[in-house]
Amino acid sequence: MSAAEHGRGAEALDTTLGRVVVVVPTYNEAGNLRQVVGRLRRAAPEVDVLVVDDGSPDGTGDIAEELAAKDPQLAVVHRSTKMGLGAAYLHGFRVALARGYDVIGEMDADGSHQPEQLHRLMSALPGADLVIGSRWTRGGSVVNWPRWRQALSRGGNLYTRRLLGIPVRDATGGFRLYRRTTLEAIDLSRVESTGYCFQADLAWRVLQAGLLVCEVPIDFVERVRGDSKMTPGVAAESLRRITLWGLRERRDRIGRVLSKERRRRSETPVGRGERR
Repeated sequence: MSAAEHGRGAEALDTTLGRVVVVVPTYNEAGNLRQVVGRLRRAAPEVDVLVVDDGSPDGTGDIAEELAAKDPQLAVVHRSTKMGLGAAYLHGFRVALARGYDVIGEMDADGSHQPEQLHRLMSALPGADLVIGSRWTRGGSVVNWPRWRQALSRGGNLYTRRLLGIPVRDATGGFRLYRRTTLEAIDLSRVESTGYCFQADLAWRVLQAGLLVCEVPIDFVERVRGDSKMTPGVAAESLRRITLWGLRERRDRIGRVLSKERRRRSETPVGRGERR
């Protein structure tokens, strides 16, 4: 993201979509939360913020409460233990749905997602059910990532795209906007993934429901403070789960084809002189 865009401030967002909230999960983000929330509130003053803290031992939850005490558009949900990124998002989504929001977004608390680019996602939502801020679509970029991280992300997304048969180039991207109706359509109670494969899982479910996913380019910036939660081991576990989903989907697809063929044969009249 250019310095000019960083300092541009609020963009005119489409408010015809209804009430909008961005869910920000946190775990040990005391060094980042104030800045990220401040940037988000300046870039999108119409948008509410819901921080979901997983019992951060570094005091992140206290910082969130301090910010919420001064800002009626910021709310905080505390969970007692760290149970995974996907679990935190699911909790936040359920809270947002219960509070009547029409658009529910998500973004990281480490500064990697640029709040000043939220308007890009909002602009695309009128024509989509889920909008993903994409690093790997044309015009997207990553900043300050080592080559192994780029290769891991590109390769993982290519593998996901091919195995699950979905057209999304950045299925693991976590800067998103969902319509309320989208989250209701995919039945969050059936989502079991809790780690980094959660993003691919939801994108896949949205597409399986016959809904439209749109990707817009974003500039993803590596965190400056704190430690990344992504490791090769975490990525490997996510790919393992995606492999199981893909194999199960192919098995089910073959089963549907065979079942259809059996029905067709059973319904085909037997001609004179023919034997079954």
